[in-house]
Amino acid sequence: MSITPARGETKAISAVFARRTLLVTAAAAALSACARPPSGPLTLFAAASLVDAIGEILPLFTAAGGPEVRSVFAGSGELARQTQAGAPADVVILADDVWMTRLSDSGAVRRDSVVPLLTNRLVVIAPADRPPAPFAWTGRIAIGDPDSVPAGRYARQTLAALGLWETLESRLVLAGDVRAVRAFVAGGEVDLGIVYRSDALGFDAVRVVHVPEPQPAIVYPAALTTAAAAAAAADLMAFLRGPEATAVFARLGFGAPR
Repeated sequence: MSITPARGETKAISAVFARRTLLVTAAAAALSACARPPSGPLTLFAAASLVDAIGEILPLFTAAGGPEVRSVFAGSGELARQTQAGAPADVVILADDVWMTRLSDSGAVRRDSVVPLLTNRLVVIAPADRPPAPFAWTGRIAIGDPDSVPAGRYARQTLAALGLWETLESRLVLAGDVRAVRAFVAGGEVDLGIVYRSDALGFDAVRVVHVPEPQPAIVYPAALTTAAAAAAAADLMAFLRGPEATAVFARLGFGAPR
């Protein structure tokens, strides 16, 4: 497992991750504590990299006549674990086929409802206030935790393909989701970070300094859970694949499924 050079920083980062996990768990538990009536709001679980896009899309859905939608954002691994444990989500969007396959195999989502919704790309970012310089893999580098964050696993695969994983591993800072990686870079706590292209676009505190190649295919699958409010949840899924949502996703840096 990768560590940061300073023990105090490692403890602080671990504490941040613990708080984030508790918040997601608490949100799921709070939803579980109340029975959702058939006419009640839907619940959407979505990967952290979708915060901005979903924030724009859900008001469009309700304006078009859809019900209220409550959203929970976290790393895909955390969301998958909560879904598998019975948290009452209706629609789940992850940044990873592997976690969605686990949910499908466990019966937590409807196998026939799983669809590729979006694609993405990895980029390397640096603090926007750092002076431009020729790119090099220097300093401390933040990535998502490869054991639970798809962006981290994609980053590890990319670095391994470049023959850099073993060289850089001791300088990696592992984050609980891709937005935490961006926050570390924006705050100057690390020198570089590997995030999705969609996380870098329109965020002035960081700038893209490199696009690594080769990259793995990055697909965001979406699915209905087996406990979903069938008709309304299916309407949300259809809206997420429709023209209004597609335009928002494209503007914010996501690609269409191939």
